[in-house]
Amino acid sequence: MKTLLRRALIGVFWIGVWWLIAVAVGLPKLLPGPGETARALLRLARTAAFWRSVGLTLLRVALGYILAVLAGTVLAAGCWRMKGLDMLLSPLRTVIKATPVSSFILLVWLWLQRSRVPVFISFLMVLPIIWTATQEALNAVDGNLKEMANMYRFSPWKKLRYVYAPSVKPAFMAACMTGLGFAWKSGIAAEVIALTPDSVGKHLSDAKNYLEYPDLFAWTVTVILLSMALEAGLKALARKRREGKA
Repeated sequence: MKTLLRRALIGVFWIGVWWLIAVAVGLPKLLPGPGETARALLRLARTAAFWRSVGLTLLRVALGYILAVLAGTVLAAGCWRMKGLDMLLSPLRTVIKATPVSSFILLVWLWLQRSRVPVFISFLMVLPIIWTATQEALNAVDGNLKEMANMYRFSPWKKLRYVYAPSVKPAFMAACMTGLGFAWKSGIAAEVIALTPDSVGKHLSDAKNYLEYPDLFAWTVTVILLSMALEAGLKALARKRREGKA
């Protein structure tokens, strides 16, 4: 309860700072305050287009994220087991991590339909995060645990369940949490640049192009709130799994 109250007070403080800046500027059309933004958000939320765009954006980002988690886990396990595969694929991982997301968006835009660009970009930005963290965690598994598993002749399944999974889980979950933020931000950026139909990013771009700054702020607040909700949902799921196994 205290933590919730503390967070609420912090939120009120920063909303107050926002309001003071908006009042000082005195140009609500260019820098809308919390009130103007809230009214714009309520107006947008009454439309079917708002919820359709939000739903499709969440679907695209979630699909890219889930595929990246699965592929990253498989690649990490494969590269951990086969050093030759690791040497072959490590340059690809380096290129993905080093290339700016905007470059990938512009390139992918040439090859894929606009609706698929955010999915692929979310996938691409999360993949090296899961891949690297999981592989490093596998490399760091305690040798004594592996020796004990061999001594007691654990089956491959028992080794995975009792040795590797508990050792890798903390790093894997941290990577999943970090990756979720990257998936969301890169997916929205892809929608903005690719002008993906029926998307939050497309509405952000339209609001900026048509100088509808209250709507621009309202869509930005929507992005922030959805990001917070996704993160809270993932944390709750992880906590529920921990409590279920306790």
